[in-house]
Amino acid sequence: MAVLGKKSKILNLIAVAAFLIISSCKQPVKESTETKQETPAKTNVPVPAFNADSALVYLQAQVAFGPRVPGTDAHAKCADYLYQKLKSFGLQTQIQSETITTFDSKKFRLKNIIAEYKPEAKQRVLLLAHWDTRPCADHDSVRKDQPFDGANDGASGVAVLLEIARLLPASGLETGIDILFVDLEDYGQEEDDTRFPRQENTWCLGSQFWAKNMHRPDYFAQYGILLDMVGGVNPVFPKEGTSLYYAPDVLSKVWNIAQKMGYGQYFINEPAPQTIDDHLYINQLANIKTIDIVHYDNVKKEYPPYHHTHGDNLSIIDKNTLDMVGRVVLQTVFNK
Repeated sequence: MAVLGKKSKILNLIAVAAFLIISSCKQPVKESTETKQETPAKTNVPVPAFNADSALVYLQAQVAFGPRVPGTDAHAKCADYLYQKLKSFGLQTQIQSETITTFDSKKFRLKNIIAEYKPEAKQRVLLLAHWDTRPCADHDSVRKDQPFDGANDGASGVAVLLEIARLLPASGLETGIDILFVDLEDYGQEEDDTRFPRQENTWCLGSQFWAKNMHRPDYFAQYGILLDMVGGVNPVFPKEGTSLYYAPDVLSKVWNIAQKMGYGQYFINEPAPQTIDDHLYINQLANIKTIDIVHYDNVKKEYPPYHHTHGDNLSIIDKNTLDMVGRVVLQTVFNK
């Protein structure tokens, strides 16, 4: 995900609107009021207890493979791990695979991993995170051409969703839940990269592919929640701009829940710049109102200092952050 920095992704409102109109010849930008607006049925089942220790184990397991850069053994092994783990929970699981060409003319086998809870349910919620890591630490001052662990940028969101996936089968929840782990999110062209001709839509290739080739014909979810960098120490989650633009009602719902749960100092009522992250393409191409919970410093106007550096390792992970985000997402999904 990116601001004009995380992967060159922050845009102002006018720039994003122009970008969306230009980049989608098949579907123009639509205001959030034009999307389908069905409200998930309220349930009376209790919200399961999120286990932060379990989520931390899932995070550590991903990092143990090494950087999950497309085309590497670590990437292949982690894909199998995620698929087998989701399948072991009793969810209907599949891998969506396709050969993808990146901005530097390299070809990789994209692997989106999808797990469905209650696939027969008409009312659905989409939960997603990216599981790949960037091939270079381009924001670092050393070893810039080498990959990094991606403990927060990638593994944290996946870890939270794995724990939620583990809890779903025994929960009694009537709403269908789709867990989507998207690939090739972090293999994009930075704004200042002059080695190759400037291209658009080079980030979030997995979510772009899924949005154009959804795992079920006519798939639709009432809303979606993207998790990106949700395990770091001292997190701050402002109201990300693309989320505000496309899904302000979903954003307000989640932030109100978080604040009622006592997390107001983390889920703050401040707008942040718009970003190009996986939720942009879910909104634009799949027409599913989707928000992004992402760590962003609104004072410094940047992502955490370890972003896209070798500092993004297990040392900056706080399981209390995983716990908080997991609990907020569960509370939202169970609609209490």
